[in-house]
Amino acid sequence: MIAVLNREDIEEGTSKGIEAAGTFLFAVKKDDQIFLYRNRCPHLGTPLEWQEDRFLDADGALIQCSTHGALFQIEDGYCLQGPCKGKSLQAIPFIEDNGVIMVDESKIAPPPVQ
Repeated sequence: MIAVLNREDIEEGTSKGIEAAGTFLFAVKKDDQIFLYRNRCPHLGTPLEWQEDRFLDADGALIQCSTHGALFQIEDGYCLQGPCKGKSLQAIPFIEDNGVIMVDESKIAPPPVQ
């Protein structure tokens, strides 16, 4: 297990990009819960953020892809609107220990190049 984020490093209602073991992830904190995803749109495989640590729409209610504006639910990564409608972001399983978010390095290995 490797530590990727401290709970205090992300404010309520915001998102944060993370690099761990050569893989780009991002976290969202909503209702004091942490949601962790691979930073990769299911449509083209592009990174999602508009600017550093900016993964949410203007209202902070949905995750938004910077490439085509696809909108994803924060709680499960499901795409509600856009070219990847019906697909989902890849959720990353984690454990939290004393406020430290940790992941199994084998679960975040970069996807194979296709």
